[in-house]
Amino acid sequence: MAQVHDFEQLVRERNSTRKFLDKPVPQSLLDKSLELAQLAPSNSNVQPWHLILATDARRNRLTQALLDAASVSDPNIPPLPDTYKHFRSELGRELYGKTMGIARDDKAGRAAAVLRNYDFFGAPLVGVVCMHHELGPPDSMSVGMYLQTLLLALTEHGLGTCVEVSIAGYPEVVRRELEIEDEMLILCGVAIGYADPTFPANKLHVHRNAVEKNVVIHRN
Repeated sequence: MAQVHDFEQLVRERNSTRKFLDKPVPQSLLDKSLELAQLAPSNSNVQPWHLILATDARRNRLTQALLDAASVSDPNIPPLPDTYKHFRSELGRELYGKTMGIARDDKAGRAAAVLRNYDFFGAPLVGVVCMHHELGPPDSMSVGMYLQTLLLALTEHGLGTCVEVSIAGYPEVVRRELEIEDEMLILCGVAIGYADPTFPANKLHVHRNAVEKNVVIHRN
């Protein structure tokens, strides 16, 4: 992924990376990105985000523990309401069918693809995003703005990322492997590294609604 500096290009360039190269993330680029993310908007300057990062042996222990858990039980993730389920189905058709060539009736192929989530798609640097359980929706918005700022900063430095809600489905595993306190809500994971340019799914930019589908402007 080439470095980009124009903001519009930066936003359009970012997408979810689902296969990473076996190449370490330079500490200097990570430090710069974390410093920028720290400037994200925050309700009452609470700065509620907590990010735990793991690499090398700790990363490997975490992913193996998640893979072990996923092999025996489904993740504890609330299902989408019926009116929103079609979004996940449409993404699945794009991701698995069109870009990865996995047929809808290929249950083994789809199961193997899903398990890749718990290896963070081979990313050398992985993170878990948390927030204190006593905080509420306004603070979760601050965490989201922090995460988006971090993603864009990493993109600017030529790094790929993927936000993963799936790993939050095994909170007890994540807590144990990364020594996360019980008072912290585990919100999502994030995979960080250099995208594999030969993997077709890394070129996927999913369809988005027209602006007017999500935005209302009152003028009178």
